[in-house]
Amino acid sequence: MIIPVILSGGSGTRLWPLSRAQYPKQLLPLAGEKTMLQETVERVEKIADIGPVCCICNEEHRFMVAEQLQQVTDAVGDIILEPVGRNTAPAAAVAALRVQEKFPDAAMLLLPADHVIRNSDAFAEAVAFGKKAAENGALVTFGIVPDAPETGYGYIRASVDDGGAGSVYPVEEFVEKPDMETAEKYVRSGEYFWNSGMFLFKASKYLEELEQYHPEMLCACKTALEKAAADLDFLRLDEETFTACPSDSIDYAVMEKTTSGAVVPLDAGWSDVGAWSALWDVKERDASGNVAKGDVLLHEVKDSFIYASSRMVAAVGIDDHVIVETADAVLVASKDRVQDVKAIVERLKSEGREEANTHVRVNRPWGSYETVDRSDRFLVKRIIVKPGSALSLQKHYHRAEHWIVVKGTARITIGGKEVVLREDQSTYIPVGTKHRLENPGKIPLELIEVQTGSYLGEDDIERFDDKYGRAAVAENGYSAKK
Repeated sequence: MIIPVILSGGSGTRLWPLSRAQYPKQLLPLAGEKTMLQETVERVEKIADIGPVCCICNEEHRFMVAEQLQQVTDAVGDIILEPVGRNTAPAAAVAALRVQEKFPDAAMLLLPADHVIRNSDAFAEAVAFGKKAAENGALVTFGIVPDAPETGYGYIRASVDDGGAGSVYPVEEFVEKPDMETAEKYVRSGEYFWNSGMFLFKASKYLEELEQYHPEMLCACKTALEKAAADLDFLRLDEETFTACPSDSIDYAVMEKTTSGAVVPLDAGWSDVGAWSALWDVKERDASGNVAKGDVLLHEVKDSFIYASSRMVAAVGIDDHVIVETADAVLVASKDRVQDVKAIVERLKSEGREEANTHVRVNRPWGSYETVDRSDRFLVKRIIVKPGSALSLQKHYHRAEHWIVVKGTARITIGGKEVVLREDQSTYIPVGTKHRLENPGKIPLELIEVQTGSYLGEDDIERFDDKYGRAAVAENGYSAKK
């Protein structure tokens, strides 16, 4: 059996402003109609002898990850929550320990959640070839057959022969991202592959190698898992232990040291979608070489990527550009400079700006909310509550709230009393009053919330009861709301 382990902890900063810390690229429908996480799940379900999905994610993304998995598969095993990111080697170790406990003889297929593979059948065939090697003790990685010199990827050098399709080659070395001249030499030699960051090995074999080359990491991961706590449908790793775990990639921690490394060539339309130019490359283009999504008007524009999410975007007389519009930000970049978008995100973070972390619309386990207007002493939000969902029982110390129902039915608790409101009805929650909002109906509940008061920060909340297990007192503005 193969247990797919999907790593969903990345932030995707180079795809800002669509990808943000609280809503990263793997949770967005960038390459198709479904999110990248969902496409990864559907891709592995085509593989023979596949087992339940294990997903490792940032705890702040847990409800979105769970909901997206449930929409595409019934075979969800573990959703493991990382309190902090520690790179791929510890994540793989935790997954391997869990897999070995539940499926002792199984192999692990370790996949990032944010890759595009256009030919899923070719990918399934490559996994089948790799499985045989993994069962014989190899640590298998998938090397992308390069179609051009590329300086944005690391490379794998292999002992290539003329074995043809289905061959598995010993790994000679991993090499860092090269300059263009070196990349051209690599491609001409036929001995080098792009490093995909995808792996297949028996859980027991990976743990043996990690114990040999990085025993302190394995020890920390064992303890973090032993002290892990069940939280609804999630397994929450022990924060103190996992935070103290060394941070390293599988490549550095194991693959560059092991004598059991093997590579399976993969030619399946792969991309890690690491920047807007990569997304332009994998999307279907028009006769002028443009990718346009949303309300976009173009005049004499060539080889560009234009994305509009909330308003019309018009472009005239430009070539090789990227324009991405969201409700609160617009990115304009030359296509050959999109790797530098990360510098913009770093600046936003250093200035403490919300645009680095959240969108105007913020997802919550019960639904979503978005800011419509704000000033010093008032804030207007549009709130959507999913059928059967409820916000926490809570109170605020500095603000009052006015709620106007515009769609659906609301069951509202205010100070111990319960009232049911329907469309065009409203209510008022005074400062310091316990309250809860629920949707007892069959359709989404939509309401307008008007906050008034001296302090309107999202951390002004005390929870008394929460079906989603969130903290009683919010620690920051990103986990606080309702």
